[in-house]
Amino acid sequence: MSFSRRTLLSLPLAIPLGALPALAADPGPALIERFYAQLLAVMKEGKRLTFDQRFQRLAPAVAQTFDLGLMTRIAVGPGWTQIAADQQQRLAGAFTRYTISNYARRFDDWGGERFEVSPTTTANANGVIVDSRIIKSNGEPVTLKYLMHQDGAGAWKVMDVYLSGTVSELAARRSEFASVLQRSGADGLVRMIDEKTAALRSG
Repeated sequence: MSFSRRTLLSLPLAIPLGALPALAADPGPALIERFYAQLLAVMKEGKRLTFDQRFQRLAPAVAQTFDLGLMTRIAVGPGWTQIAADQQQRLAGAFTRYTISNYARRFDDWGGERFEVSPTTTANANGVIVDSRIIKSNGEPVTLKYLMHQDGAGAWKVMDVYLSGTVSELAARRSEFASVLQRSGADGLVRMIDEKTAALRSG
């Protein structure tokens, strides 16, 4: 398993990071630690699991960790409010399948990598930031920051991921999605996301 910049940008994934003073420890780091533990368990079994098995194993962890509905709305951008409710549901479903498929494809083997999570968070205008690192098998660290907020039920969930501390995954998604939405509408965007998911499954 190699963690290149391109690989990590494929994870789920335009909100500024403008940090404020550090906060006391909260449930955010614990949630990321649990998610990493589940990722690592699947990675260590990767060679014995099919893509579909990895997908099924990771689906609950991704759903518990990420606010996929909010992330879909952010990725689609302002055009979201102009989309019919049934199409919004289809987009959210497609985005969820794509996000899980990314993890199932990218984290498919273990070569000695490990994960580190800071026990404290940093306040942000949109929630809190959880700092973490993926330590590659050669010792090289890759920084990942998770922007988290409390959802309607009061649970902490991820709403964006930043590579190297600054590169917003959702900002990249919004740029891509907006052009497809403008050109082909919501149905075209669902098709495009589904095609990306299919490519991950067969890749």
